[in-house]
Amino acid sequence: MTGDTHSNVLRTLRYDVPASLVVFLVAVPLSLGIAMASGAPLAAGLIAAVVGGVVAGALGGSVVQVSGPAAGLSLVVADLVQTYGWRATCMITLLAGAVQLVLGLLRAARAALAVSPAVIHGMLAGVGVVIALSQLHIVLGGSPQRSALANLMELPAQVAAMHGHTVAVGLLTIAVLALWTRLPKHVRVVPAPLAALLVAALVAWAFQWDVTRVDLSGSFGTWAFPVLPQGDWHEVVAAVLLVALLAGVESLLCSVAVDGMHAGPRADLDQELTGQGVANMISGALGGLPVAGVIVRSTANVQAGARSRASAVLHGVWVLMFALGFGWTIQLIPMEALAALLVFIGVQMVNLGHVRKVHGHGEVPVYVVTMLAVIVLGLAEGVVAGLALAAVMALRRLTWVTVRTHEPVDDGRWHVSISGSLTFLGVPRLTHELRAIPPRSAVDLDLNIDFMDNAAFEAIHSWRLNHERSGGTVDIDELHDEWYALAASGARTYQAKKPPRAPDRWWLPWAHRHRRPVRPSAEPSSEPPVGPPDRPECRLTAGAREFHRRTAPLVRPILTELAHKQQPSHLFITCADSRVVPSLITASGPGDLFTVRNIGNLVPRRGAEPHDDSVVAAIEYATQVLGVHTITVCGHSGCGAMAGLLSGGVKAGSLPGMRRWLRHGHHSLARFIESADGPLDSRALDQLCRMNVQQQLENLRTHRKVDEQVRAGRLELVGLYFDIGSARVQMLPPLPSTVSVKI
Repeated sequence: MTGDTHSNVLRTLRYDVPASLVVFLVAVPLSLGIAMASGAPLAAGLIAAVVGGVVAGALGGSVVQVSGPAAGLSLVVADLVQTYGWRATCMITLLAGAVQLVLGLLRAARAALAVSPAVIHGMLAGVGVVIALSQLHIVLGGSPQRSALANLMELPAQVAAMHGHTVAVGLLTIAVLALWTRLPKHVRVVPAPLAALLVAALVAWAFQWDVTRVDLSGSFGTWAFPVLPQGDWHEVVAAVLLVALLAGVESLLCSVAVDGMHAGPRADLDQELTGQGVANMISGALGGLPVAGVIVRSTANVQAGARSRASAVLHGVWVLMFALGFGWTIQLIPMEALAALLVFIGVQMVNLGHVRKVHGHGEVPVYVVTMLAVIVLGLAEGVVAGLALAAVMALRRLTWVTVRTHEPVDDGRWHVSISGSLTFLGVPRLTHELRAIPPRSAVDLDLNIDFMDNAAFEAIHSWRLNHERSGGTVDIDELHDEWYALAASGARTYQAKKPPRAPDRWWLPWAHRHRRPVRPSAEPSSEPPVGPPDRPECRLTAGAREFHRRTAPLVRPILTELAHKQQPSHLFITCADSRVVPSLITASGPGDLFTVRNIGNLVPRRGAEPHDDSVVAAIEYATQVLGVHTITVCGHSGCGAMAGLLSGGVKAGSLPGMRRWLRHGHHSLARFIESADGPLDSRALDQLCRMNVQQQLENLRTHRKVDEQVRAGRLELVGLYFDIGSARVQMLPPLPSTVSVKI
């Protein structure tokens, strides 16, 4: 025996065998109850449990999912049994398994996940209500009617004529099920369904109550091969597809849910559908119910510590051994207790947790319509109604448009934002909002749309032309694809709906945020606009307007708070170079940095000539009034001031003010020359830029107040170096060392 085999055996003995026993104890009563609700022989539920465990467990794509008879299919099976008979229903199950097998081999499993969970949850809730109403009649000593409405209408009469012993057994079963979860943990090792049936059977036997016992006589010895259903073949095909799809979708959704419960391998959905198909073919051939992945048994399996598919397989083996060796014990169970178990299960299928989930996504109408349609019309009709409503709601969301109009506040301009998919369905609301804007007003129109059809374009374009003829102005800014601009220019606009692209970032240079100009003329033109580029002041004005439109509403609460007092934590001294943006490279915001910018990020030494008070004033105010904790000097690569120093002033020859200012960098140049090992090379400028940062940190210490605070530990001096080409920020220590630490 190899090491891996030995490890697998130990894992099975330690984890999977105990888990399989727990699932077995859950599966037996549930399988009997589902068979009873389906109108099938009770042995059919046990057969489906065995096949679901052994076959689907071994061949399926989920390592911990447990398959067997599912309550969600009971209504379909009950209707098929009444229509075609039991043996023909087994043939439908077999053919449905073949359909699942083919779909799995065609790798179509993922398509099943396109079904809205609200439809599935609503279907299960409707099935639960129907099961509870029908089985409640058995608990009360009567017989269920053919439809849920008939069961509901007959319920008052049934309550009035209820029989004592049958009601007592049913109430006792429900009481045990309800109270079992409140008992100590070591008692709850026995599953609640099994405990409820055992208590009901023992009490009924002890008090000799007049109840109906489960009858399994001849169930395992009267097997016959399934027969083809007799009737309209269209209806037979529809029944096969209904069983295949419902069982398949329920199994696949169960696999996805179970994947979130354990840390083992993820489920292969195509393999799972293939395994379910083989299991249904075998179950139908042997006279069992349809098989599907069941969330109750799968959850019990995971919570019991299962690690591999061995648990599901073994649970099927235990069910088979129990049915063959101890099947006689099932005959001690009162039918009314099984019916009460089904009532309890049916009520639990109306899961409030599912309602909360679908409510969060606005899909409660789908859930409710599906549930009510299943109760009133039937399972297939309910599912179709739910799918139709889900499709309509999805179409509505895809074509929904939001129009928000903001009246002028302080800039005298109307602000209109349109977002969503702009189709003809949204034109009435769009035109209503636009026509409410007064004539001759200035309008900023933001289009954040992922689609625009011709009707929507014509509505906006016509309104714009009319508004501009009345003396108003319209400035259109498209935040998504340029649907309007393309249509206005006469270009081809038909294209598939695309996901939103990343919007222009505030940190992009103006040249990278260029947008296609929109011609206000009614006559489209394919000619590109010709004209001089925007002047800097024009772009500043446009930038200020963009700030008012997009950014100001977002930062206004922060700036309002900062309006009366600033409390920066850093004094940031950096170069005036346009490529250095302090807020960008430090990820800081309003109120964080007290900033000083000058040529070369220089700090004049105390008493240095030429005399300069601007930097000293900022240092004094920051340290003695604002109480900053850190002073940062930030240099950068390719600094023009350092290039001027390195050239001995040649590059600044025609700039007398620059020559005088660069004298404050002579100490940096001197230290660089002292540390140079040989002739200057291409790295000299970069080395000088770094050395200059460290020298300016030393220059800061020449100011007495700064030095005192540094010595007292109240102030920290930090050097930063921004490599523009690589967009990397490095920290430089306040020492004459060129060793840097990347941050």
